Amino acid sequence: MIYRKNYEMIKTKEIFNIFSKKRTIIPKKERRRIIVDYREKNSLVISELISLGIEVEFKELKVADYIAGNIAIERKTVSDFLSSMINKRLLGQLDSLKQYPDNLLIIEGIDEHELYNDENPAGTGINANAIRGFLLSITLRHKIPIIFTKNSEDTAKYISILLNKKEKEISFNAKKKSRNKKEQLQFIMEGFPGIGPKTAKKLLAEFKTIKNIANASEEELKKCIGKKAETMIKLINENY
Repeated sequence: MIYRKNYEMIKTKEIFNIFSKKRTIIPKKERRRIIVDYREKNSLVISELISLGIEVEFKELKVADYIAGNIAIERKTVSDFLSSMINKRLLGQLDSLKQYPDNLLIIEGIDEHELYNDENPAGTGINANAIRGFLLSITLRHKIPIIFTKNSEDTAKYISILLNKKEKEISFNAKKKSRNKKEQLQFIMEGFPGIGPKTAKKLLAEFKTIKNIANASEEELKKCIGKKAETMIKLINENY
């Protein structure tokens, strides 16, 4: 009785033939992997990614903070986004990000920090419409999609979904985009309060060099750009 029972059990099992040349290899489940810039090591996003079973590899990335599959991602917290908007650092980062065909800007922490407020613009120190205009410029001019996440956990979940998509090889040879001489001069001029791209170009077209602009009289500057000249001259003559 026991023999019959054992025999039936044996019959139900697949017997492996050691003399057969054919072997069935069951592939191991591939671990999802993401490349992260080493400067992101202290970000809470990293621990969230690991908790989701994602393998994190740190590298020195010249462009982007994360490479998820074939997508290059620049991550900014709300406060970092606003400060990089003011000092125009983000513009250079976005230009460099466009070296990758698939790219994304994540603005993290909208549940924790206010991005803008029409009733209290002093909360961020920036006019709400200026922020709206900058966001529109990112999507329309730079053609870079924006994702707003609640917190680091939400950011990690978005990245996790991106990794579920089919991956393909991506180059890590992207470099920070260098500006030509005209762009460098314009970038310096745009560092002055109230001086946007149009005003910067107008000043450089009129005075040719930054030295000539700095040496110009208040009357000459006012003739070119109006009241904006007052703030500009004050900053030029300000002690460090």
